[in-house]
Parts: sequence; C-alpha cells; structure tokens
Amino acid sequence: MPRLSLAEAEALARDALAAAGAAPGMAAATARALVAAEAQGQAGHGLSRVPQYAAFLRNGRADGAAAPKVVAERGGAALVDAGHGLAFPALDLAVREAVARARSHGVALVGMTNSQHSGAMGLPVEALAREGLVALAFTNSPSAMPVPGGRRPLMGTNPIAAAFPRRNAAPLVVDLALSEVARGKIMVAAKAGKRIPEGWAIDAEGRPTTDPNAALSGAMLAMGGTKGALLALVVELLCVALTGAAFGFEADSFFQDEGNRPRLGQALLAIDPGALAGQSAYLERVETLISAMLADDGVRLPGSRRAGLAAAAATEGLDLPDALVDRLRDLVRH
Repeated sequence: MPRLSLAEAEALARDALAAAGAAPGMAAATARALVAAEAQGQAGHGLSRVPQYAAFLRNGRADGAAAPKVVAERGGAALVDAGHGLAFPALDLAVREAVARARSHGVALVGMTNSQHSGAMGLPVEALAREGLVALAFTNSPSAMPVPGGRRPLMGTNPIAAAFPRRNAAPLVVDLALSEVARGKIMVAAKAGKRIPEGWAIDAEGRPTTDPNAALSGAMLAMGGTKGALLALVVELLCVALTGAAFGFEADSFFQDEGNRPRLGQALLAIDPGALAGQSAYLERVETLISAMLADDGVRLPGSRRAGLAAAAATEGLDLPDALVDRLRDLVRH
C-alpha cells in the first residue's frame, strides 16, 4: 500500500482531473477538497471520487470549463451558479461570499445552483468556522429515500453539516447524512450475498426488506423514521426551491457514469456571533457546554476524530490502496 504525502496526493488527483478535461482552477479546487476529506478518514468522499468525476467530465455530465459566478445578490443573500461544473470551485466562491456578507450584515445565506456532488460538507462549514462564524451547510442529492408514507425514492440522503468556532481550539464540526445507513453498505452486502438489518430499506413495493438486492431496487429509509424523512424534505426545499436547482428525483444517480447533468443545489448559512450576544458571550457558552459534555467519560466531541486523522496525515501522509493509486496514475496517462 503506497504512502503519499498530502502534496503528492493532491498533485496526482489534480493531474488526473485535468487529463479528463477539468480546467486548472477546477482541478486544483477539487483535488484540495478530496485530499482534505481523505486525510480526515472520509474515504468515500476522498480520492476514490476522482475516477467518478473524471467519467462525468469525459461524458458531459460535468462541464470542465465551467466558471462559477454570483448571479443574484441582495444584502446578506447571494446565489452562486456552478455552471454544471464540479462543485468545489463554486463552494470556494460561496464560502468567500458567506464570509464577506456575514461580516457586513451579521448573517449570510449563499445558495448554489446547477451544481454537482459536493463531497464532505463538513469542509466548507469548518472553513467558515475558522473565520469565526457559526456555519450550517445543506445539499440535496439524487433520489434515494421516499417521503413519509411513500415508497418511491424522491429525496436524496441530503447531508447536513454545522460548525461552531471555539476559543483556542479546533471548531466543533457535525456532518451527517439523513439516511439510516450509507447506500454503499447495502451495495457491499449485495456483493457479499449477506442480508441487511430490517429498517435500512424497503423494496420496490414499499415493503421492509432484508434483501440487499431488493433494497437497491427500492429505497433507503431515513434515520429516525418519519422525523428524519421530514428533515430530508426540509433540506430538499432549502437547496432547491430557493436556488432553482433540480430536486433529487430529477437527477440521475451518481452510481452510474452516464446520465444527465444533476443540477443539484447547496446552501451555506453563516452567522457572526458578534451580531447577537457577542463574541465573548458566544465563546463562553460554547465552552461551558463542551466542559459539561466532557465531564462524562467516553464522550468524544464531534469532528475530533477527523481532526486527529487530518493532523496525522499532514505529517505522515496517506496510505492509499494500490488499485486506487494505479487507477489515478492511469487517468493521468489517458
């Protein structure tokens, strides 16, 4: 298993994406985000995505020449059009807009439209938190879950992330999808010929199933049942109705190379604590809660494991599967 420094991994991903048709800025922004996710132990949003993104670029699902731009704005609100390109240059622009507008207005909501898979949503909120802002991020995704009472997949797993700045410490970062389990786990069970627990999915007729193949033909279930499904519905509306993006059921699956341009939506909310009770009061309240949490043995702060892995990767590099490194090198050559 080869070990690459973060710089080496980033260069390899950047070159692979550029060879597939991504403009230099898009390739660089995407590589940075994927390596950052990989370093945090989020391999599903890391370098394994490069071949998928390269396929999207080559077959037209993503526009490698797209340049994100602000297409609407008023006060603390702005809309960024990703132009059907990979999402990360648009996310970088959205973060910059959110910082500037939150500092001017106390709060900012920046939406994104005509976007793509946006990777680990903990990364943009962490970037905002390091600027001293409380941040929330939302994204929709291709349909995977039914609405309450339904059986057809209409909503995506629709991740939510939040980050809270701390005094003299890394931000508190929460990052979660709203399905009971990742679809990848169902796919692994199907390949292994194993059953899945009841409560993970339903079949095409809307019946609970422990058959992973029936689950893949049906729909995943939201965590927490109806409550989780309603929260996914809130995310779908925030990311689409406000931005003019496509709903999850209008976007073709990311698990296939061929398909339409997904036109997904994202939303970043940034809040300056100084506009409310004030920075000092905010930081005191956050640390009071964290101290109470850590008084119980075994409590691990959200995001602490990812931060520890990232710190280790910065000095030790990344151990990557041989097959993945070979695939990335092959993409660079071809």
